[in-house]
Amino acid sequence: MKKFILVIVGVLFVFSLAYAGDFTYVGVKKCKMCHKGEKRGNVFEKWEKGPHADAFGKLKDADKKNPECLACHTTGFNKGGYKIGDANASKFEGIQCESCHGPGSVYKKMSIMKDKKKSMENGLIEPTEALCKECHNKKSPDFKGFNYKEYLAKANHTYRKK
Repeated sequence: MKKFILVIVGVLFVFSLAYAGDFTYVGVKKCKMCHKGEKRGNVFEKWEKGPHADAFGKLKDADKKNPECLACHTTGFNKGGYKIGDANASKFEGIQCESCHGPGSVYKKMSIMKDKKKSMENGLIEPTEALCKECHNKKSPDFKGFNYKEYLAKANHTYRKK
């Protein structure tokens, strides 16, 4: 019986290691479920009205197939999120939560999300100035400079419990 239990524990351990690094994109609708409404600080609604939500829609038609544009105007471009011609592509249009916070397949679970350390271990990313500058830089044809603090205030959709 002890051998059986050890084998089961070993198998579960191996599967957990394999799964630990396998974070995938789930799309904004999954995030919306827990981050919507006044009780949650209107996080989803603030994002939806902000500058990132319609980033894909702001592209010219020709640019909607340009990988250089899609890398910043979609979520998870060619990393398991947006992919040109994919049936699920529209699910990842725009700069959604996971563009800045990382693929949410694992950390979206309430049992993990309640614990910041667990969330970070399971794919959650805290956005930084460097992350923002991956898109907000001189490579962009519309670049007019980037003041991190100013733009962070414009894109702010955070919710802090009091």
